[in-house]
Amino acid sequence: MALTATAQIIERTLWAMMDYYRADPKRIQHFIKVHAFARSIGISENLDAHTQYIVELAALVHDIGIKKAEEKYGSSMGKYQEELGPQEAQALLTKIGVAPTDIERICYLVGHHHTYRNIDGIDLQILVEADFIVNIYEDGLAPKAANSVLHKIFTTPSGKRMLCTCFGLDECAIN
Repeated sequence: MALTATAQIIERTLWAMMDYYRADPKRIQHFIKVHAFARSIGISENLDAHTQYIVELAALVHDIGIKKAEEKYGSSMGKYQEELGPQEAQALLTKIGVAPTDIERICYLVGHHHTYRNIDGIDLQILVEADFIVNIYEDGLAPKAANSVLHKIFTTPSGKRMLCTCFGLDECAIN
């Protein structure tokens, strides 16, 4: 099957991130899950092709700052990821051949995906929602936590539906 140019870049990014986190299946599986949720939310929300592309690339590289944060601070705290992730993302995406203007937006998303106030675009909203869906599960949080996030953070109908479906929340009307 012949892939479009954007699909080829997404695929190269996936493999580059797998190489970046080589021998760390937890990190690899995390970003692949976030990518899958972000992709599905974006498609369900009828994003234009370019925004969908940005969302998918950002989802793949969103946690690229963890490695540097653990090296520098001994912690993977969100604020450290946001501080160190954009530079790492820029280097990886530049090697892959992503356009500089796209890299700029993706780095912004990487640098803000743990900041839940003033979410300034559908791309960041979808990235945050996808990351929350995966983190709630991976961290073993109670449905009460998922319900709280639903009301405080989630805005897209598709993200809300996914969260409610995954965690059996009765808050959402599933159509």
